Amino acid sequence: MSWTQNDIPDQSGRTAVVTGANGGLGLESAEALAGAGAHVVMAVRNQDKAKDAVERIQAKHPKASLELVPLDLGDLASTAAAADKILAKHSSIDLLINNAGVMAMPERTTVDGFEMQLGVDHLGHFAFTAHLLPAIVSTDGARVVTVTSIARFQGTPIDPDNPHMKGNYGAWRSYGQAKLANYHFGLGLQKKFVEAGVSTQSLLAHPGLSRTDLQTTTSAEGGAGWLGSASEFLAARTGMKPHVGARPQLRAATDPKAKGGQMYGPLFASNGAAVNRPILRRIGLDKHVQELWDVSERETGVTLDVAQAVRSK
Repeated sequence: MSWTQNDIPDQSGRTAVVTGANGGLGLESAEALAGAGAHVVMAVRNQDKAKDAVERIQAKHPKASLELVPLDLGDLASTAAAADKILAKHSSIDLLINNAGVMAMPERTTVDGFEMQLGVDHLGHFAFTAHLLPAIVSTDGARVVTVTSIARFQGTPIDPDNPHMKGNYGAWRSYGQAKLANYHFGLGLQKKFVEAGVSTQSLLAHPGLSRTDLQTTTSAEGGAGWLGSASEFLAARTGMKPHVGARPQLRAATDPKAKGGQMYGPLFASNGAAVNRPILRRIGLDKHVQELWDVSERETGVTLDVAQAVRSK
């Protein structure tokens, strides 16, 4: 039988942080975790939309324990402030789902001058995870789940000399690079957890083609060309419902049998039951991960050092 939200074990007493929890797969994840008893920190940019999300969750789960924290992943100061606010209340974090993201948008930059897709989808999450790391590694069996995409197959590993694709920007090419960066980040983080000897685990998830407002926003912004319109059309007609699309990341986050370094996604790539998917593109993986780490620390000015986080806990 296929894995569903009903298979989530009791999450009572656990703290989960979900980025982009005000809509789409993030909202579905927050709702499912809250319904299973977790205290859910909804780290989101649009606070008005977040309030509507809270009302939706509480309407279904009146006893839901929820907390709103402003987070703009396109602003390093915001990621640091959000993490500080969370750490001030929570010395222990059981689960971090790096879910938020943008897709195939016209070329633009973040507050810090990063190419927007790399900046939001990867660099913002890299910094946010690093800031929260002391509370994560101090929690026995904590998990970090990073959401990638099948678009990673059209991406190239990050170029240390031109990570923001200046003079070579393409909406889909940049998106592919950002989602491949998510992939390399999730695998690299697991390796660092193992090297540090902690019980924390890093897993990956990809939702396949899900019927959220991601494709609608991409199409409306116009930077993705005819592929943007095509993705919106396909998502509306063949995409999975959001609660189904959220299952891979929820399974990676909560299935007792899931292990660090694994990736969960739809059985048939874009559609189907949430299952453990193979880790591909292993050639040169260590090199790509190290280059990603070097670039990420250089660009953000934030060090993600698991051993240091363990010492500071």
